[in-house]
Parts: sequence; C-alpha cells; structure tokens
Amino acid sequence: MGHLVTVATCNLNQWALDFEGNRQRIIQSIQEAKSRNARLRVGPELEVCGYGCLDHLLEQDLYLHCWEQMECILQDKSCFDILLDIGMPVQHRNVRYNCRIICLNGKILFIRPKMVLANDGNYREMRHFTPWLRPQEYEQYYLPRRIQKLQGETHVLFGDAVISTPDTCFGAETCEELFTPDAPHIPMCLDGVEIITNSSGSHFTLRKLNQRLQLIQEATRKSGGVYLYANQRGCDGDRLYYDGCAMIFINGDVVAQASQFSLKDVEVITATVELEDVRANRATISRAMQAATSTRKYHRIETPFELSSEQADLDVSLGPSPAIEPRFHAPEEEIAYVGGCYLWDYLRRCGAAGYLCPLSGGIDSASTSTMVYGMCSLVMDAIRAGEEQVIADVKRVARYSDKLPETPQELCNQLFHTVYMGMSKQSSEETRQRAKDLSDAIGSYHVDLDIDQVYEAQRNLVVNALNFEPKFKVEGGSSAENIMLQNIQARSRMVTAYEFAQILPTTRNRPGGGSLLVLGSANVGESLRGYLTKYDCSSADINPIGGIDKSDLKRFMAWAETSFGIPVLHDFLTATPTAELEPITENYVQSDEADMGMTYGELTEFGRLRKVHKLGPFGMFQRLVHEWGGRYEPEQVAEKVKRFFHYYAINRHKMTTLTPALHCNDYSPDDNRFDLRPFLYPSFWDSWSFKKIDEELEKIQRTRGKKPGA
Repeated sequence: MGHLVTVATCNLNQWALDFEGNRQRIIQSIQEAKSRNARLRVGPELEVCGYGCLDHLLEQDLYLHCWEQMECILQDKSCFDILLDIGMPVQHRNVRYNCRIICLNGKILFIRPKMVLANDGNYREMRHFTPWLRPQEYEQYYLPRRIQKLQGETHVLFGDAVISTPDTCFGAETCEELFTPDAPHIPMCLDGVEIITNSSGSHFTLRKLNQRLQLIQEATRKSGGVYLYANQRGCDGDRLYYDGCAMIFINGDVVAQASQFSLKDVEVITATVELEDVRANRATISRAMQAATSTRKYHRIETPFELSSEQADLDVSLGPSPAIEPRFHAPEEEIAYVGGCYLWDYLRRCGAAGYLCPLSGGIDSASTSTMVYGMCSLVMDAIRAGEEQVIADVKRVARYSDKLPETPQELCNQLFHTVYMGMSKQSSEETRQRAKDLSDAIGSYHVDLDIDQVYEAQRNLVVNALNFEPKFKVEGGSSAENIMLQNIQARSRMVTAYEFAQILPTTRNRPGGGSLLVLGSANVGESLRGYLTKYDCSSADINPIGGIDKSDLKRFMAWAETSFGIPVLHDFLTATPTAELEPITENYVQSDEADMGMTYGELTEFGRLRKVHKLGPFGMFQRLVHEWGGRYEPEQVAEKVKRFFHYYAINRHKMTTLTPALHCNDYSPDDNRFDLRPFLYPSFWDSWSFKKIDEELEKIQRTRGKKPGA
C-alpha cells in the first residue's frame, strides 16, 4: 500500500526586526502550502525575527516580540491542519538557543534547539546563542504565560527529539548541522526518521550553491529519506544576501527546486513523495546492520496527525513528483542577479530616493552601474509578471512617476544617477565618452562635470600656507607630492558625489525630499592590496562589487554586453585599467597593475591563499614557488609575495573604514565583520616570515646550482 505525502518548503524574504512583516510572510507561506495540499511546512532559520539581528539577539525585548508573533500564528485558524516547523530564538533556563518550534493546530508539540552553531567567517552565533550539547536528550520547557493559555499546559518538551505520526516520523536539523561530519540527519535516519527538515540562513557566495546541493544529495543518497531545505532570501539588513533556492530531495534525487534569485517575498515549493520509496531504498543489509546496532535512539513525540491519507493513495491523478535536474547559474549570471536583487531590496527598505554612482569610464564603476541596470531589468520582469509587492514598491520608491515604467531604461532614469568627474589634464576624452555612452545605454540621469576648480583650491592651500609648489612625479615631484596631489582629486570626487546625491532629487523635483545612496566601485583585489585612497570615491554607502575580483567582473560585463544588449560594454572590457589621477603625457598613462606591482589575477590568488587556505608569507611562498614555477623564477615569486604582504600590512587600516560591500567571495578583506585582523602591523620586511622565505630561497638556489642572491 502506498503512502503519498505532500510536503512544502519555502524561500522567505525576512528582515531583521520586522516582526509584523515577517509574521505575515510566514502565514502567507503556510496558506500557500495548504492550498497545494501540503501536510508539512518548513521555513527558514530564525524566520520570526529575521536571521541578521546580530546583537539584538541579546535583548530581552526581541524574545518577547518573537513569542507575541508566535501567539498570533498559533491563533490563526488558516494555519491549522498542517504540521509546522517555524524558526525563532528561545530562552530556556536563562540560556539563549536558536530553535525550531514544531506546532500543529494552535499547539506547540516540541521545541528543538540548534546543536551546532555557525561561528566562522560571517557568523557569530556563539556570541548570541549556546548550542544544545546533549544529543538525544530532552527536558521540560516552561512556556510563557501567553502561550500557556493557548496550550492549555504549562510545559512542552525541549531538546533533541523527533515527531512521530501514525504513518511516518520526521526530525529537524538546522543550517550548519548539515555541513558537519557527524550531522544529526545520520543518527535520525538510522533510527527510522524518514523526513528531515532543514531551516537555513545560508548566505550567497559565488559558486557556493553546488556545494550546498551536493551535501543534501549525498545525505539522502547515503541515508535514504526525504529532505526539505528552506532558506532565507534577500538582504536581511547587512552585507549578506541570502540566496534562497529551497529544495526537496528524496533518496538523492531533487524533486523540487525554488529560484535562487527572485524579487518575490514569499516563494513556496511542494512535492509529493512516496514513503514506500524511502523504505525500499533503505532495505539494504549494510544500512540495516548499522540501524539495528545504533545506540543513538530518539524520543518520539506522538501525534495522531497523519501526513498521508487513503484518499491521496486512491487518487489516480496524484503521483510522486518526478526527479528533476538541479538548476545552476553561471558565475557571471550570479553576479548580475545577486547584485540586482540586493540593490532592490536595499533601496525599497532604506527610504532613499535612488542611487548615485561616480562613473569614471573604467570597468569597475561600469560594473556597478550595469548591476543597477540589472536591478531595473529584474523589477520590470516582476512588474510584467504581476508581482503585487514589487509593483507597490515601485510606486512608492519612484513615487514622482504618474504611471509604471515600461522599460528598464525608464525605471533606471527615475532611480539611478551617474556623475563623471573629470580633470582637464588627467582625464581622457575616451573615458568621458565611455561614461556618457554607458549612461545613454542604461538610461541613467547623467551629469558630466570637471573638478579642476575644487582641486586647485585644495592644492593652493599647500602653496599659500607652506610656500611650496607640489608637483606630480611626471613633472619631477617627489613620491609624497605625487600621492598628495592624487589624493586631493580622489577625495574631492567623494565630496562631490555626496554633494550631488543630496541635491539631485531636489533639482529633479522629486516630491518628498530624500537623498540618493552613493554606490562604491572598489573591487575585492584593490581593497586587498589597499590600492585606493582612504575616504576617496571608493568611500560610499554600499559597494555592490566590493566582494568580486577583476576576472569575475570581466566575465559579468561580457555576459551583460550580450544579455542586456549593451554594446558599449565591450569598450570597457578592452580598456587599460587606470585611476586617471596623474597627468597624461606622450610617454605616460597611469596603469593600475603597473602601480600595484602585480596583476589582478595574482591579487586573486594571494587573496585566496591568505584567507581561504590560511597561509602567511612563508606558507604562501612555499605554495606559489611550485604553482608559479612555469611562470616565474623562485626569486620573482619571493619578491611578489613580499611585496603583497608589505602593501597589505601598511594599507590594512583602510579596511576598517571600507564601504560595506555585498559579500560575494570567501577571501574578502572586509574588516568590519568578516576578515578580523590587526590594522597595525610590524614591518614585514624585517619579519621572521620574510627571513624564512629568504632561507628557503637560498636552499632552492643551492639545489639548482645557482649562487644565492644571484
């Protein structure tokens, strides 16, 4: 006899501390799941308060407000007749836990605390929560008085247990637990649990989705069973974008997959699974031997609620959902979609009148601008699809328009402003024209101006106060003079950008006032090397490309040239990267890579080895002397590694003021929450690490019959 069960999971665009909005989205997801005959629904991690509350999770108010929202959900009759797995923080015996609330028909069945906390990279869960370190153990939880009235009881079970129905058994694990070697789903499956739910707050990085999918696939292929993965989606109020992609698996096969990037606040997917397929899959001797001898047994909390029904089994039109091929985006598509979704989420929630980007005519600011155009394209797609929330947001954000825009360019002209800030001696006509051509193509409101007067006024402060005439390097000036004169321009552009961001909505007669958010355009390699002026035009409100390296930006621009139909992007791809802060002469044009003493590709490798592989100068040299053996001599490798760490160290202080960047790579140098390092270093040139490199280099030279130092 068959046991067909329809289950539901979802992507929810939750927002930290948006208690009422979060509750409404939770209830909407439950209602949509029920409308598709689902009998079990799981939502994202900490969905009641929003995952990114950070130190608000230490406030008593937050726990009170979470229980108030849970009370509303429990009282809502539209949420009855479906088993619910809802995420929120809970205090138990004065200890804070990240929990799943399992409930049915207005009553809480069980509270399951998270057992393994995410505590590296972007995550600080141990700062806010304590893990439940007692597998298969549980105790009584004293309910808040407002919930006791609904429950008709004072206590529920709290700990590591599972839910048993007349036809199956399901257990919950939370986000990070899936990524651990001894994941909870393993002993659960060996103890006969057939359905596993996973509520996640998993952030986006380039090329990460494949890893996430493989982990779930292997979990269900090895252990058998049904796996429901839910995830948060959207900008939760921080640098991270949560990329959704809720999925349902059975025995290693994907049977449902939600979108990874979308402007929908609520996206529910369902699948009908055959429990007999799970049982047949598990009927192997090796698995059965382990299951029969396992001592890790779970307490089963009994409920008479059935997930399957005889009616469903007899419905010949209903059958198990077929396996599907999982969907992945190429990295260049991920950049387009994550940037567009994040920028729209940020804009619609922050109350600003739009965005402004200093458009230099180079590839970095062009990438930022193209991301904004991508945002407008996504919004237009959602408008055409009739997405009510997006339409309402467009009417509110672009409120000076009497009608909805009809093209991405029309929306871009309402929301996006670009400013070219040139210098008569330093700026070329090519960069000025490229900036104008791109603005014309994407529809931004464009301002073309020169900042010579501002620059000369600042320069003359030195001339008049110190009786000293500073000169550029190409004019015979010293390094200090050259840097000072470049920095005057760079910082003047930052001040000018904010000046225009404040006044443009007024000059354009936008009702309601408000200012524009300034977008930054420093890529991850430049930040890592410190190849930017502190408080220059890389200083902004947010930086969409701050976690993306140059090679991936070029892939994105090449993709956008075709996919968005913007031929002018080809000119940006073929142009030499330059800051245009020094005078152009017949014999000299400033070049980024020449200034840095390393290529952008090399910076990417340095960044990955430093952060992802956790290598210092000596370890990096040992690795690269082999990997770059066909490219450089050992002496050159040693020099490049030393140069990188020298500039990394002396520029590290810049990372403490780095514009908040959309997190896209795991080697980001963002000091604010991700890459926690000192910003005052001893001289690396005199360091023990560099001496060890020299010793190793001498050994290599001797083995090659080369005189050390030659």
